[in-house]
Amino acid sequence: MLINDTRIRNTKPAGKPRKLFDGGGLFLLLQPNGSRWWRLKYRFDGREKTLSLGVYPEVSLKQARERREALRRMIADGVDPSAIRKSEKRARTNTFEAVAREWYEQRVPNWTQEYAKLLLRRLERNLFPWIGSKPVAKLTAADVLDCLQRIQKRGALETAHRARGTCGEVMRYAVATRRAERDPVADLRGALPPTKPTHFASIKDPVKVGELMRAIAGYDAKAEAVRAALRLAPYVFVRPTELRKADWSEFNLEAAEWRLPPERTKMGFPHIVPLSRQAVQILRELCVITGPHGLVFPSIRTGARAISNNTINAALRKLGYTREEMTGHGFRSMASTILNEQGWHPDAIERQLAHIEQNDVRAAYNYAEYLPIRRRMMQSWSDYLDALRDGRQVQVHAIGRAVHAKEVSVDASLSVP
Repeated sequence: MLINDTRIRNTKPAGKPRKLFDGGGLFLLLQPNGSRWWRLKYRFDGREKTLSLGVYPEVSLKQARERREALRRMIADGVDPSAIRKSEKRARTNTFEAVAREWYEQRVPNWTQEYAKLLLRRLERNLFPWIGSKPVAKLTAADVLDCLQRIQKRGALETAHRARGTCGEVMRYAVATRRAERDPVADLRGALPPTKPTHFASIKDPVKVGELMRAIAGYDAKAEAVRAALRLAPYVFVRPTELRKADWSEFNLEAAEWRLPPERTKMGFPHIVPLSRQAVQILRELCVITGPHGLVFPSIRTGARAISNNTINAALRKLGYTREEMTGHGFRSMASTILNEQGWHPDAIERQLAHIEQNDVRAAYNYAEYLPIRRRMMQSWSDYLDALRDGRQVQVHAIGRAVHAKEVSVDASLSVP
């Protein structure tokens, strides 16, 4: 007995699936939850197979019958509809976007949240709209270059280079998973003009460093967390994101130590920041306000979020420093330059900056390397900054390149204009 719409509507779900047959292998499967699925039962090469034709009423009875007839003609011509559908599904999962999202999901556990968002946004904005639907097996260097040149034309050359690198990683993953024969992005080496190296603006002259420290000391912020973050930044010179998202659980003020877990660092390794007496004092004062649990520098709007990534830069602007003069990231190059000039061991400086070598295994075990020297260096650095701020003379005890320590005398009083 052929089915009709009235019979379909009047047939109620039961405790187990029910089938309403329409002939020619077509039937409607009624699930206990009320859903209704069209199915086609057929035989091919002596085997019984079932194919889904859609959901009722989105696919009407008339449309289901039309699909049945089209598939029966295909079967009569010796073509298996299931094989065709599997091939189409594989084609959809082998597009650049599908492979890129799969690669992303594989890699994202090793990235910081900020980097993961940035990379996904780069893919969705710069690559997916143009090559996302292309099968990776057919993607050409010209296809990718069109995307990169489109980015370049809007004045984002560095983004174009980064997009090229990301695209290359996706394609190498496609090759590794046997969905592409080769990486066409490799043919684009030199296709883009080189980028000019850019450096975060930073103050390195001792006279101006003293002026900066006096300005910071006099900064009056509405939120004490913002003022404390700005005061702490030059003493610890960590990356701005690492500073603003600091959690009280990372600090041991008794041991004068800040230990950043690997998920909070750019390189994905734990990092130790020895805290000077000045840094500990700032944190003890702030702990009364924002501690002892949760975020060290919570947003003034909601304590559930940290201060924004532009907070330190905004504070520097209020103090009169332009983006060409000083940035929150600039405290790192300020410390690096001056500490090297003072003769501290260069490897100790690099380790304190968390510039990890590419040998991941060695880096993972050596995050405490040079720690005794780094403790002395961080205290000496804080004393030096305070001396520049106050116009005092200070002795910098530096561990140089040689085996023995040496003293570098710094006349900070000369830094007062």
